[in-house]
Amino acid sequence: MRVYLGLGSNLETPIDQLRAARIAISNVNGISEIAFSSLYRSPSMGSKDQPDYINAVMAIETDLSPLELLAAMQCVENEQGRIRTEHWGARTLDIDILLFGNEVLNLPNLIVPHYGMAERAFVLYPLAEIAPGLDIPSHGKLVELVARCPLDGLERLTDAA
Repeated sequence: MRVYLGLGSNLETPIDQLRAARIAISNVNGISEIAFSSLYRSPSMGSKDQPDYINAVMAIETDLSPLELLAAMQCVENEQGRIRTEHWGARTLDIDILLFGNEVLNLPNLIVPHYGMAERAFVLYPLAEIAPGLDIPSHGKLVELVARCPLDGLERLTDAA
């Protein structure tokens, strides 16, 4: 199954956090990396007294189920010091399952396509970089979503981590 993951960090050298996450995700049994976007800086969605985020999107192929993948990504987050205290708070690493093939899932702990992704520049622009022809279930063509989405301070930093 082709899956797209959103990665973000704004604590403890965020670029290094994303590089380490990329390696850790690729090392999970049942996952193969397909593509990794450039890195992007974006303002925090939460409290404005926290550092900017560094974001990227990763495309993978997996034979894991959605909930197995979620558990594996939460393990990667935890191994990199993720502490869940404040919604939209600062974090060492956040990994979101953006898309799981063309599936639409509404489970108690997993919603796919990821809620809010269709309005978030820090998701849409890196996703469009690695999968420009994507059609997002329940939202439409990625290229059209990007065209309607302001940058909101998003800045492309580098090529892939």
